[in-house]
Amino acid sequence: MRLYLPATLDELTATTEGDALLAGRTAHAVTQALRAALPDEDEEGWEFAAHLAAADDSLDLLRSRPEAPALRLVVTVDVPDDAVGVGPQPGATPSAVLLTRAATLAEVACVHVDEPAVAGDVRAALSGDVAADERVAEADLLWYDVSEIGDIPT
Repeated sequence: MRLYLPATLDELTATTEGDALLAGRTAHAVTQALRAALPDEDEEGWEFAAHLAAADDSLDLLRSRPEAPALRLVVTVDVPDDAVGVGPQPGATPSAVLLTRAATLAEVACVHVDEPAVAGDVRAALSGDVAADERVAEADLLWYDVSEIGDIPT
């Protein structure tokens, strides 16, 4: 199952394919609830919606990790279905699911991260600046292959 994991750059510490990273956490996926919430979308639209929800959750993670680089990060992984548990509590985002074990570096398909120029707006958004929050929400995340994780600028 393809999952979009919200994360922070300081959590990307795995260096070999078998290394575990991003242990059990709320993730996002194309779920039946998401399909029902967005009936006019296609598979690509649902995947994008799940990805955006993970980006929003990454911003929330940054609030609790002030030492992390101020850039949103979404790690896309492909895990077996049995690694995915029931989603979070009622009222949660329709794409929310639970990764019940750590993903490995070998399961990472790619990562998406804000470009460094967005860091100022991320910091301002974390401080409650509504205009900065809107700019962050509009900013595209840059795509990196798993082999490029060590080259991500911060």
